[in-house]
Amino acid sequence: MAEPFVNDDVLHLACGICPSRRLPIGEFDVFERPSKECPYNPADGYRYTAAGTPVCVHPDRVGLPVARYKSENAPLTMELHLPPDPSELVPYLHDVLYGAAPALLDGLIAQASAKIRTEFPDLDPLYVLRRAMG
Repeated sequence: MAEPFVNDDVLHLACGICPSRRLPIGEFDVFERPSKECPYNPADGYRYTAAGTPVCVHPDRVGLPVARYKSENAPLTMELHLPPDPSELVPYLHDVLYGAAPALLDGLIAQASAKIRTEFPDLDPLYVLRRAMG
């Protein structure tokens, strides 16, 4: 069996009953919040879709965008939307990078580098990213 997305880190923000603690990325869906589409199952404490797909309902806690990773085979991606003010770049990127799932980091860093070069040609992407992650 593949490793769970969230390891045994008791300090991780994911709920104790989150499917991310027992399943790898791609084996569960992430919904924006609890809903009738993913009712709570009192028998085991998890939420499931009608088709039986496990569901996490706290995307901010697991660092994954809302998507139907298991039920619709959604790709694991996250789109950056840089702020228009360059003075807001470092705090924005800090929050995004520290809140993102580790599996997303390489793509987010590459995306940030490219977007900084395009949208803020006077800034050094490496310097901005180092400050954001420092």
